[in-house]
Amino acid sequence: MNYKRLGASALMVPEIGLGTWRYTGGPEPLRRGVELGANLIDTAEMYRTEAAVGEAIAGIRDKVIVATKVLGSNLRYDEVLKAAEKSLRLLAVDKIDLYQIHWPNPRVPIAETMRAMDRLVSDGSVEHVGVSNFSVDEMREAQAAMPNVPIVSNQILYNLRRRSAERDVIPYCRRNDITVIAYSPLHEGALAGDRGGRIRRALGRNRDNEVLEEIAGEVGKTVAQIALNWVADQEGVIAIPKSNSVDRTEANCAASGWSLTTDQRGALERTFPI
Repeated sequence: MNYKRLGASALMVPEIGLGTWRYTGGPEPLRRGVELGANLIDTAEMYRTEAAVGEAIAGIRDKVIVATKVLGSNLRYDEVLKAAEKSLRLLAVDKIDLYQIHWPNPRVPIAETMRAMDRLVSDGSVEHVGVSNFSVDEMREAQAAMPNVPIVSNQILYNLRRRSAERDVIPYCRRNDITVIAYSPLHEGALAGDRGGRIRRALGRNRDNEVLEEIAGEVGKTVAQIALNWVADQEGVIAIPKSNSVDRTEANCAASGWSLTTDQRGALERTFPI
């Protein structure tokens, strides 16, 4: 597993972590992922999987980077503090390694929310602060409201079929030492492939799918591993695919530790344009 620095912090995170949106796999897939080096587990208040993550990391807490998120509807000062307290309890930890604002909320002044995040860092409940689904302007405003605590990450939708973040969000993050955490890196499973490593038949046969399968054949990997590697091998970007099985978790982790060629990346990017 390859690792990257989380924002401007000293914390190193895996380029492929473990997502838990709609997670139903129990402890074993998460624990296996940690064994393979995918030791960042991302959850959220909204996902209702924090307790499942807490169960999975019991006894291995010191090996895991725990990331969770506060709901966009809970961004008032007191609400943020209460949400963090609840997340700590469900996760059965005494500190959240990365606490993220799940969605911006225009009805709540960002300064009020960031004041609460600053407080959580000051009192030791949170180690690092991140955001999710924030635009460039929203990131600027959030950081200006919390000058003493760096925003280390922005979790966004990003995959071969959803590349619009390359226009502004990803360049801004790179310039400002903000790690991009790509959720749905397999396009909600559409790029996950079947058991033979091919694009699912439901997507039909077209040139886009054929290019992915051709490159997978060249590299000796599955289409899912090609799609994940394309995301996670980029500067300042990590991916957090979700898997409910040990086998798929192992396959996802095997998407790290190697690189596509420049020609292969170019072929993918021409096939799946912004």
